[in-house]
Formats: sequence, C-alpha cells, structure tokens
Amino acid sequence: QVQLVESGGGLVQAGGSLRLSCAASGSIFSINAMGWYRQAPGKQRELVAAVTNRGYINYLDSVKGRFTISRDNAKNTVYLQMNSLKPEDTAVYYCNALVITTGVNYWGKGTLVTVSS
Repeated sequence: QVQLVESGGGLVQAGGSLRLSCAASGSIFSINAMGWYRQAPGKQRELVAAVTNRGYINYLDSVKGRFTISRDNAKNTVYLQMNSLKPEDTAVYYCNALVITTGVNYWGKGTLVTVSS
C-alpha cells in the first residue's frame, strides 16, 4: 500500500506561481512512477506531468515550459512547480503513484488550484 498526501494548492492570480508537494509513504520501494493529474469541473481527469524512477519526464502539452515536475527521493516527495498560471489551469490536482508489478494506481485526495483572471 502507498499513501499520498498533497499540499500547496490555493488561490493565485493569473501569471502567478504555486508549488504543489506530494509526500509518499508506505511501500514506496514499489513505486515505478509518480505524477500529477488534474480535473476541472465537467472535464475528465488528465495527466499533467509524470516522472519515472529512471528519470523520464512527460508533460501535458499545454503546460510545457510553465510547469516543472521534480522528485526528491530522500524525502519520498514529488513536486510540481507551476509558473505563469492561467485561469484554465484551475482544477483539483491529484498526486498519483503507479506500481507496475500490481498494476495499481494510488491517488491522493487532491488539492484545489484556483487561478483568477
């Protein structure tokens, strides 16, 4: 089992920045990749950014150049630095951890990011 706890959401004006954090605990040795998803009202959940244990990183096209995902293995924490935020970035952001051997995705409870225009 893996537990994920997010923090760092909030209200920010367009053009501002926020940093989300996700601390993992439990069977962290089994995690193959961690990432951030988001879900806006009335829309499907989408992958924002992910990083694998080998350091491969993937971003949603609309956040490339503005968001940066990073991972601190010593702290079992993954971060999402979000710059130049836009109103369309408003969503609940969820931390995700993937365990390939079991095919299980673990999710945090989510943190709300609201970007005002």
